[in-house]
Amino acid sequence: MFTINDLPAPVPPALLDLLRRAEPATIGHFRHTGFMAPEIRGLLPDRRIAGTAVTIRCHGSDTTIVHYALGKLRPGDVLVMDRAGDMRHASCGGGVAFAAREAGCAGIIIDGMATDIGELRDYGVPVWARGLSAVTGKRQFTHGEFCVPISCGGVAVEPGDAVLADENGVLVLKAAEITEAAERAIGMQEAEKTTLARIAAGERMPDINGTNARIAELLAAQAARG
Repeated sequence: MFTINDLPAPVPPALLDLLRRAEPATIGHFRHTGFMAPEIRGLLPDRRIAGTAVTIRCHGSDTTIVHYALGKLRPGDVLVMDRAGDMRHASCGGGVAFAAREAGCAGIIIDGMATDIGELRDYGVPVWARGLSAVTGKRQFTHGEFCVPISCGGVAVEPGDAVLADENGVLVLKAAEITEAAERAIGMQEAEKTTLARIAAGERMPDINGTNARIAELLAAQAARG
């Protein structure tokens, strides 16, 4: 059985440009939801993407819906795959990645396996997955779901959500959450530059961030209690 829905409205490009300036790990300093399991890792180094989630769910060895999605992807989309628990069959290899790249896809997120790592590197397609497998999926035309709510890396993902991903992990946000999260993260990233300059000039981090002062207060309070 197949479930096919329309593509979601894309996240506005200006919001994606803003989000791309933020690091997932910086947002992780103040936000704890929306982060996929750390086992979903970037297969290519030094890549950061932000885009609109186009979701699919494919079961077991049948990856028909992956190929269907390749005909629907728009520039700036991120293909997010729910593999329904399958950790054996690769749902993305060189051919799929190349076709996604040519469609303008920003990246591919898989709650499962990929393959053809050499081709992925050659084509420069950002892919996040739980690992690699030599056993590939096939177009068996039995079932698949396109643009439905899914689960990927333990996170609920709806079509049209925003996806931010780099080597440190994958974050899913609602478009309405982007501005606040991204601007706060960018501010923290700029502030860190000042902190690092002070450390380079000879100061110690626990003096700058107040750790030493706070521990001194706690030790004094402990001593007063006897």
